[in-house]
Amino acid sequence: MSHATLSSGALSCFDLGEQMLSVEQARTALATLIEAPLGKEKCALAQAHGRRLAEALHAPIDVPQNTNAAMDGIALAWPGQASETESQQTHWPLAGSIFAGDPFIGQVARGACVRITTGAPLPAGTDTVIMREQLQENAEYVVVLQPERVRHGQNVRQSGEDIQQGEVALPAGIRLDAASLGLTASLGIDSVNVWRRPRVAVFSTGNEVTAPGERLPAAGIYDANRFTLTGLLQQQGAEVMDLGILPDDQAQIQAALEDAAAHADLVLTSGGVSVGQADFTRAALESLGQLAFWRVAIRPGRPLACGLLTERRTPLVGLPGNPVAVMVTFLQFVIPLLRRFQGQPASPPDYLYAIADESLPSRAGRTDYLRGVFHSTADGRLHVRSTGAQGSGILSSMVAANCLIELPDSCTGVASGDILKVQPLMPMAGEKTV
Repeated sequence: MSHATLSSGALSCFDLGEQMLSVEQARTALATLIEAPLGKEKCALAQAHGRRLAEALHAPIDVPQNTNAAMDGIALAWPGQASETESQQTHWPLAGSIFAGDPFIGQVARGACVRITTGAPLPAGTDTVIMREQLQENAEYVVVLQPERVRHGQNVRQSGEDIQQGEVALPAGIRLDAASLGLTASLGIDSVNVWRRPRVAVFSTGNEVTAPGERLPAAGIYDANRFTLTGLLQQQGAEVMDLGILPDDQAQIQAALEDAAAHADLVLTSGGVSVGQADFTRAALESLGQLAFWRVAIRPGRPLACGLLTERRTPLVGLPGNPVAVMVTFLQFVIPLLRRFQGQPASPPDYLYAIADESLPSRAGRTDYLRGVFHSTADGRLHVRSTGAQGSGILSSMVAANCLIELPDSCTGVASGDILKVQPLMPMAGEKTV
């Protein structure tokens, strides 16, 4: 069975043995699991929120289509030369009215005006709009108050000033949010070509693992990781195949995984596959394909597994078992894979820089991800503090956090006032880029 390697010459995930990997090395090697993006499909605009564009969207029309009024008032035909920016004319003869959606027949004579509403196309001859609050009207003419404030061309939206016909309105790879959907609709487009959603199989194993809502045995634990992973996957626009809780039985685990490999694009596990564990899950996985087991210089989340299952070569990623480690490693390693499925580079998470409000411990030789809270101060600078205790089983710390504080493998500690890199846990505007 051959394995893809990165164009840079980086080794595939099966060639790294038991060496300790940096976060970046692990991220790069994991990308070799995805040999090609998923297919493309057409999606109705009403169902396209959160989908990723597979092709650039070109504007079939100018936006706005017509030069139009930016507010209610009068549209006037400038009385002087186009180069003159000011007019002291106070009385403007009325030549009619125009409303949004209605055409105006004929041309407005120089020095005359028409009543107009916001969004209505400017009649031929007119080029300036004065807002209603600056006017006094009667049946035949309009009086302009403070005419010295009027400027030639004011309060007019030019045709195509937002987007011109043929221009790229949205680039390929963008994830469609509410603003993108509105822009697409403004172009008259009712369906878009998007990448297919990745289908990801998730399961929990262990006789001690108990579903929420059931009675907790004396030696049992409630199943948190499967729900955490489901939420993270849904945030990324993936379709989740929930395999539930599998018992400590190699045959049952193997059958479930074989079925998942046949229908999923990616299989995610948490716990039970690191080196040295005599585990039914690991045995079942190894019987179905080829696996690699790594140590990654990261805290939390050092043990990591990856592989390809069955002849379909379905990628598998085995995350650590601790709840916080699951979330941290998902953000660092799984999201880049989901991006690869949809034709995007396996890039690291977006980040900001913030000032440390406290000293923080670290150890050289590994990348630490601390749960943190960042906030802006009155002077406009971004500050960050930790959420407190950083044990990898303290799931409440992830609820309290709005970011991860990244301490690189060269860091031996942080002093208050140091500049730190932070990864926001909520999507940033940068997600709109490709």
